[in-house]
Amino acid sequence: MSDIETMVDDFATCEANGDWARQLQRALQQSNIPTLLMVLLHLTGNQQWLSERYQCSAVRGLDDNDPGGLSEVVQQEIRDAAYDAILRWKGGVDPHMPAPNEDLLVRMLATSVGENVPANYGPMISAWLGLDPEFAIDQRSAFESLIPEKFSVVVIGAGVAGMAMSIRLRGAGIEHVIIEKNPEVGGTWYENRYPACGVDTPNHIYSYSFAKKDWSQYFALQGEIQSYFEGVADEYDLRSQIRFNTTVESADYDATRTRWSVTLRERTGELSTIEADILISAVGLLNVPKLPDIQGIQAFNGVVFHTARWPADLDLSDKRVGIIGTGATAMQIVPAIADSVQSLTIFQRSKQWAAPFEKFKKKVPEDVQFLLREVPYYQPWYRQRLSWIFNDRIHSSLQIDPDWPHQERSINRVNDRHRQYFTEYIEQELGDRQDLLPDVLPEYPPFGKRMLMDNGWFRTVAKPNVHLVTSGIREVDGNAVITKDRKRHELDVLIVSTGFDVVNMLSSLNLVGKDGTSIRDVWGKTGPEAYLGVAIPNFPNFFVLAGPNTALGHGGSAVALLESQAHFVVGLIGKALRQQSGRFEMEVKQERHDEYNRRVQDAHSRMIWSHGGMSNWYKNAQGKVVAPTPFRNDENWMEMRQTGLSAFNVRGVGKNRDLS
Repeated sequence: MSDIETMVDDFATCEANGDWARQLQRALQQSNIPTLLMVLLHLTGNQQWLSERYQCSAVRGLDDNDPGGLSEVVQQEIRDAAYDAILRWKGGVDPHMPAPNEDLLVRMLATSVGENVPANYGPMISAWLGLDPEFAIDQRSAFESLIPEKFSVVVIGAGVAGMAMSIRLRGAGIEHVIIEKNPEVGGTWYENRYPACGVDTPNHIYSYSFAKKDWSQYFALQGEIQSYFEGVADEYDLRSQIRFNTTVESADYDATRTRWSVTLRERTGELSTIEADILISAVGLLNVPKLPDIQGIQAFNGVVFHTARWPADLDLSDKRVGIIGTGATAMQIVPAIADSVQSLTIFQRSKQWAAPFEKFKKKVPEDVQFLLREVPYYQPWYRQRLSWIFNDRIHSSLQIDPDWPHQERSINRVNDRHRQYFTEYIEQELGDRQDLLPDVLPEYPPFGKRMLMDNGWFRTVAKPNVHLVTSGIREVDGNAVITKDRKRHELDVLIVSTGFDVVNMLSSLNLVGKDGTSIRDVWGKTGPEAYLGVAIPNFPNFFVLAGPNTALGHGGSAVALLESQAHFVVGLIGKALRQQSGRFEMEVKQERHDEYNRRVQDAHSRMIWSHGGMSNWYKNAQGKVVAPTPFRNDENWMEMRQTGLSAFNVRGVGKNRDLS
């Protein structure tokens, strides 16, 4: 390169850096100050940023608390210091504190969120910030000498869980295949395409910790979410591991050969069989639509469908539309279609609490995207703060106070304040339609069912073309829904929004373990149970992701949970391979399984979901809470982090086993 060319190149670089610096300066005016403080601490190593002067205020509700409760003078001081530190980093200066110790990480988060953070949060924060090498995706060096020839794993499902599992297995160099019934990855997000379908968890935490994205909205809709997971599949070459348009008919454990035999139905309709050392279910909770037992519904003289099977060419313009159900899905659909239909009749089965949703459909500003994309430590700490805001901070308020005198409406003093706040919000949203309040205000305590995010539900039910029916459905006759008060509601389209068969987990699988033990028979007696939600006695070398008592009823990121479970399963496989120097049979001990599940139900007995004032999809027909965890996120995380092989019976099965 000539001297002139070098000068031109240097000038272009300076100009580009100048543009970057100007964009940074502009973007910092829209920064989240509590997050920016954490960036400063990493880059400068100066713990003055944790002093009282910079202590942020507690978050109110689900707000990001961008100013942090700090004065404008202090905010600008932080912006100016961050500008200088970030430019020095951009110029090649290494961060002074790239990996704070776990105690300091807890102090940092506490300063950022303005609340006390449990001391044992440190290891979890470290892992999610990418500071713990054990949680790195690439673990080939730790596994390369452990994996026997032809050792294989079958994963059922290529949704969020199956993809996380596949990425972990690939990172360990373990051969595997994913069986997926759909023609594309994504699972729930591929199948559900109804109007306004989207997350009610911020997508900056409803995403993999190792796969960042420039999200266009704070709460993304289905198309962008599905595109994200397809992009992850491309980045990690997952499609080469997947057999699409293939369903699992049955899976049987051969105790003699210590192998799983999995019968598949191919896209052609033909049956085939594959075998594996390890079988992993990643079918999730939201994959089997739950249909109501209503006489005549299948013979409805019009268009009728479950929301998970929304017709691609459906036109609701000027149609008389009915919708059965008032859960999370209906709360998204109803406001989205109300203005385009002639009339909308909502058949309410139960009332729902819903929180204000100020960021619904709100775009992420370009300058904020710049910070999340370009500034070191900014997005990881923004995620950490969201994880706290949407996770464990309400856990203590979900414990039943036996001395609280108003158990009919709330479970403790804090829960009663929540009730007052949400009641006032509903009254405000109804405007001059306060006559609807008795029909929409729940009698049960807030958070007794999954707290929903209000997409405009209460304002919509107050519209003149929307009719809320609370008398219950008797039958369907022709093109009419007949309610229990014998009124006929004539419709052109009937939408079934009754959720999924969550409590009958693994109902889509014919799973048979040792001695011909069927999972349906086992769980038919006890309800779904698993050790840490992952392992089941009599089902050796089988693991389930998103299993019993792992749903996050008190909030949190399901994606983070599934990442943790996938890491745990791969860790167990690695430990067993190392212990046995080859193939193995691993089965959770019955006593450890039973002890864990007694602890789960004991904890649930003191929590809101055991309150007798409502029914929810968390409980089975016998009233046993089988879906959500009663524990804080950090408690779940630490148990999976610390559990070794002591809870399992593990035996070697010989290096010369016949694999023909």
